[in-house]
Amino acid sequence: MNYQGDSWGRYSMPARSIGWDPMERVVKVASESAVVIFSLSSCCMCHAVKRLFCGMGVNPTVFELDHDPRGKDMETALSRLLGNSQALPVVFIGGRLIGGMDRVMASHINGTLVPLLKEAGALWL
Repeated sequence: MNYQGDSWGRYSMPARSIGWDPMERVVKVASESAVVIFSLSSCCMCHAVKRLFCGMGVNPTVFELDHDPRGKDMETALSRLLGNSQALPVVFIGGRLIGGMDRVMASHINGTLVPLLKEAGALWL
């Protein structure tokens, strides 16, 4: 179930029907919306990436891992996907892994982020 957040877009609530495997849950959540941000509510880098997308007019789905009882397992799965221990935030666009804050900012600076967002249907202009 998704609900409209005050300033970030849609927030994904923990889904009880999704399988128990953390990687399976990550893949399922990541494929359900044009832009998905896996985040911690108290993480300043997560806040910055959410602000970036909202400032661009994108309405991302934000999955706050600290609001999910199995969020720590999902965070570990995301860390394995990225190949490092600093996993959050993790951004998926069009169901594809973009990466963490560094990859998102690099894509934004070099001009490849907007085309990715348009291709995924998250940005129309």
